[in-house]
Amino acid sequence: MTAHYTVVQTDVRTGNVVATLPVTAIQFTHALNAAGTATVGIPLFAPEADPESLSPGVSGLAILRDGEPVWAGILWALAADIDAGTLSLSASGFHSHYQGRYLDKGYTARSTEQASILTDWITYANTKNGIQTSTFDIKPTGNLRTCVWTRYELKNIAQAIEELADNIGGFTFRYRAFWVTKGKRIGHSLAIAKRGAATSSHVLTHRLNCNVTGVSYDSTALCTVAYATGADNGNGEKVVGVFENPSLAARMPERVMVGAYSDVKETRTLIDKAQATINAGAVPVAIPELTLYPGQFSPLDFVPGDVTAISVDAGYVALYDEFVVTECATTVDANGNESIKLALASKELWSNANPS
Repeated sequence: MTAHYTVVQTDVRTGNVVATLPVTAIQFTHALNAAGTATVGIPLFAPEADPESLSPGVSGLAILRDGEPVWAGILWALAADIDAGTLSLSASGFHSHYQGRYLDKGYTARSTEQASILTDWITYANTKNGIQTSTFDIKPTGNLRTCVWTRYELKNIAQAIEELADNIGGFTFRYRAFWVTKGKRIGHSLAIAKRGAATSSHVLTHRLNCNVTGVSYDSTALCTVAYATGADNGNGEKVVGVFENPSLAARMPERVMVGAYSDVKETRTLIDKAQATINAGAVPVAIPELTLYPGQFSPLDFVPGDVTAISVDAGYVALYDEFVVTECATTVDANGNESIKLALASKELWSNANPS
């Protein structure tokens, strides 16, 4: 049975539904530790194509599958094709809001649960003309962090979230959309999960329930020595963290990676970042891409960060392994036909980069 899709326009600050849009096509992606995107086509001359109401930066979009939100975010751009009579709406997920928000009063937390730090940042943004992101899904992780920025550093909140997530013992994050009042108001929350903790939810087998369209093998992250440079320590030198992989160095020539973290002032944090680089570059990674067979899965069956087992036997490609979903892209054509594509990364990469 074909799923039924609709798109509603919302007030981005409140989530209140403004209108149901007449759509010609829909495409949306959920991306791991990133905003995700959506593109929606509507008729150029439809009454709902009202510049007084439908406005970039002001309006939100929510995509509903059988009446339930599967994607929501902020409208940032429109493109009109006058000859074709269509208007293309381009939106990004709620993380894009935090790319334009800063800790303009500075921030200090020492040896503090990272979930509490995240909650502080979101709460601060909410109280200053924000988008009312719920912190209900930010659960304690058991990992303590130190973050110190002055107001003059103007630390970007989205960047701060991403850097916190990428630390040793970090997390995956996403923004979950839901009905607050069905048909009237859509809310959203920032949800986090421990990296590497997810278990396999599905087994995807080539030519049984999916079509594995390609697999790439990448060794560019291989690293035997990693340096992480931080802030100036006051005498013209930078704080540095170093970590090495002697077992890999015994098998290949030295390969060095250097990461710059100009606002990090603690050596321990820099060593953690160097270790994350070493762990992420411990092995070459296989990166499969696949299309799910129609009618068997929903886009929300594969949340970025989830683990899925892949089975494919095609010449050089002989895989039966677990992978982390890094992107789930859904396309709905003018006839309502749904196509879901996945991009994945080695589970070993994600679990090694963030040991608990």
